[in-house]
Amino acid sequence: MAGFGVLDRSLILIVVAASLLVTVSVARGDKIIVGGSDHWRYGFNYSVWAFQNNPFYVNDVLVFKYDPPSKTQFHHSVYLLPNMWSYLTCDLSRAKLIANTTQGDGEGFEFVLKKRWQPYYFVCGERGGLHCKDGGMKFFVKPTLHREHD
Repeated sequence: MAGFGVLDRSLILIVVAASLLVTVSVARGDKIIVGGSDHWRYGFNYSVWAFQNNPFYVNDVLVFKYDPPSKTQFHHSVYLLPNMWSYLTCDLSRAKLIANTTQGDGEGFEFVLKKRWQPYYFVCGERGGLHCKDGGMKFFVKPTLHREHD
């Protein structure tokens, strides 16, 4: 690189490295329907489903699909729990509602996994946590950096 000093070369390397990081961080993830064709429903083991579909990547989009409330259907919701203990015990006391009972209808509710290595603990909070405790409606993911698709 004739005409460039050491400082100029260092600055160019920093700019190139930063642009690569930005490219990685905004890469679009895959859309993943939670539960596959079974969707978000009572009686399905989502912990096994998440384990079988691992790994999850930063910017993957989880799509929660479930029927709207009716007299013949269980009501469902999606809560995010703060830690593993809350997840294991289905303790909703510090849970954050991210999708109410009507948001899973149609195309479903979408949640983007934004942070690398942060565990996300998802549960259904209906019936005071019964769907989480007895209905298998809970799972967690820990996204990693997205790899290039072949």
